[in-house]
Amino acid sequence: MNPITSRRDFLARTTLGIASLSFLPRSLFAEDALPILPAGGSPVPLEAAWFPSRVHAFVWRNWPLVSLERMAAVVGAKAEDLAGIGRSMGLEPPRGLSEAQRRRAHLTIIRRNWHLLPYDQILTLLGWTAEQLAYTLREDDFFFHKVGQLKPKSSTLRWAAPTAAESARAEEIAQIVREHFQNGGLEGKQPLFTFIETLKAPLAPASRPGAVVDNEAPLRMGYSYFALCGDPLLDPALDPYPDGLLARLAAVGENAVWLHVELSHLAPVPWAQNKHIEQRLDALRELVARAATHGIKIFLYFNEPRSLPTSSPVFNQHPDWRGVEENGFNSVCTSAPEVRAAIRNGIAGLCRAVPDLGGFFTITASENLTSCWSHGQGARCPRCKERTPAEVIAEVSATIDEGIRAAGGRQRYIAWDWGWNDEWALDVIERLPTSVELQSVSEWSLPIERGGVKSVVGEYSISSIGPGPRAQRHWQAAKKRGLRVVAKIQCGNTWELSAVPYLPVLENITRHATALRDLGVKDIMLGWTTGCHPSPNIEAISEINAGGTLDTLAIKRHGETNAAAAAIFWRECSAAFREFPYHISVVYQAPLQMGPANPLWAAPTGYSACMVGIPYDDLNAWRAIYPAEIFSAQLEKVAAGFDAAIAKLRAAVAIPPPELAEELLFAEVAALHFASVANQARAVVAREAKENATLARICDAEIRLAIQLHALQSRDSRIGFEASNQYYYIPHDLVEKVINCHWLASRLRAPAE
Repeated sequence: MNPITSRRDFLARTTLGIASLSFLPRSLFAEDALPILPAGGSPVPLEAAWFPSRVHAFVWRNWPLVSLERMAAVVGAKAEDLAGIGRSMGLEPPRGLSEAQRRRAHLTIIRRNWHLLPYDQILTLLGWTAEQLAYTLREDDFFFHKVGQLKPKSSTLRWAAPTAAESARAEEIAQIVREHFQNGGLEGKQPLFTFIETLKAPLAPASRPGAVVDNEAPLRMGYSYFALCGDPLLDPALDPYPDGLLARLAAVGENAVWLHVELSHLAPVPWAQNKHIEQRLDALRELVARAATHGIKIFLYFNEPRSLPTSSPVFNQHPDWRGVEENGFNSVCTSAPEVRAAIRNGIAGLCRAVPDLGGFFTITASENLTSCWSHGQGARCPRCKERTPAEVIAEVSATIDEGIRAAGGRQRYIAWDWGWNDEWALDVIERLPTSVELQSVSEWSLPIERGGVKSVVGEYSISSIGPGPRAQRHWQAAKKRGLRVVAKIQCGNTWELSAVPYLPVLENITRHATALRDLGVKDIMLGWTTGCHPSPNIEAISEINAGGTLDTLAIKRHGETNAAAAAIFWRECSAAFREFPYHISVVYQAPLQMGPANPLWAAPTGYSACMVGIPYDDLNAWRAIYPAEIFSAQLEKVAAGFDAAIAKLRAAVAIPPPELAEELLFAEVAALHFASVANQARAVVAREAKENATLARICDAEIRLAIQLHALQSRDSRIGFEASNQYYYIPHDLVEKVINCHWLASRLRAPAE
């Protein structure tokens, strides 16, 4: 079996596989009760037994995010009934979210109610239609996969007044809250999403670079720190790139940013409904113009053509357009000339409508089913079976390029080789038009060894310093044909840890940037949806390419006084991070993003860890190729290395100025996460070995980590947030972890007492 090296490989090997990502939802309900929604295996939901009842858990988890009135409507209660439940557990009056904030928290709300509520009550909680939820589960960065591709079969939750036993347990919880959080502030001193207003605020003129769009400058392309996935141009209230953010990105050296869109949202194509095109085009033109004032170009990311339900009437009208089928969806076959003409004309029309658009990049073998060979199944298509994967994949890129040329050729087009099979990738490169640029994941296929375990990097690694042999092979082939090449890296953070805006591992970043510079690779995509907060990491790329070093960057960022201490800090954090037990399954399935917020379970849950979603207690998935002891030990090495670097910097700089204090904060959060994952792995081992005393000690350790992380997240609302997942956890979840660990420890110690 080939090694898992990418997100696509991971999806293909876990749960239901790539084919299930294009699902035909089926209903859990009577036909007249709800439109269809995906169910998966519908297992028994998990019970948060540390709460007095499901109603108490429901109130706790939704208290900071959803109004009491809406919660009451969900369970058939009065708002004052639920307010009483909250007070009984020691909760403070809810601060509440604005409507715009709530629309940025929908994934967080869905996740925390996934086991508590059935679909109809989740819809009431969100105020959504079933169609909205179905679209989110399918299109919002594969969110259904992030919750395990199954919906626990939760029964309807109804209000009932608490029993005496439930009230007594609620008072125990309140006592725990009072004991550990004496000063209150359970929701955090800095409200959720405060960072958006901070990043939107105007940047001081002295901090702003000259606003000049330089079409010849090396590409430095990143993503928004808080853009919503799905349809980012439809709602102007949820602007993915306000001026303040653009100014801050430009200040650290970015000159391009990107959006994920669908072609049918911006141009008429005959297989889609083509609604609201002009509205989105107006928004795109306005964004392009605003970005230009900051010296930034806008790029669009496409997976095209998007597949359609097998039952779509389009295929009855145009049977030659029906491509391969995957679990209820069919590709729109690009071997049909009319399909390619529609793509070509759509791209040309878009370029004419927004002539100052910077360009496009595509993934032609993504998780989404697009062309018939995009998932390697072209032999099942009557037209594509006569053609090779390389022919079809290259033809899609050539068609997009033709559209750009037809409109005057002002836009750049980057073909990303992500998902291209090694057997035919070089053949695709040979077939690309020379006006197309080739992008490769820089660290892909890089050999590594951690804790004595040898492996190969796929993607999403900052602990490993690229470039790797795959990217170098592809770039060499592209350069030989005269194509421009682009490196995709992770600059600020990665799925190794994405719950902080950036990781202060600047030596790793500068070494990678230096290696790319020495290879003559000048154009860089700075990250996927994660890791694109304005940061010294992004600034480091420009510093290296200008001939600087880590030490010159330290002087520019922290001045002569603190530069030496900062540089030592960066080097020591980087060295510690190079001990991270990297494997693509580790970064997707271990509780790295949840850290101390992930509960400990008294008995095996039976649930499989989800992709950067809900990790449960699935240690075998968390550790991947690493033995459990090595997995925990390596994470403890990383945490200890960060802690040592933090202590040394604090000793050298008694009162860190704001920028250095921020780097210290994120390093501290990172150390807590890595230490907690090691604890959780050891907890599962201890539980299975029935070593209750060891497990009880781990509960105590996790309580300490959760309290520490609560204090840090309370003062910085960026902690725990990532654009495509929203909040992994909020301060209330860390308080819940304390309650969870107290409950479990009391059960473990009861027999001995």
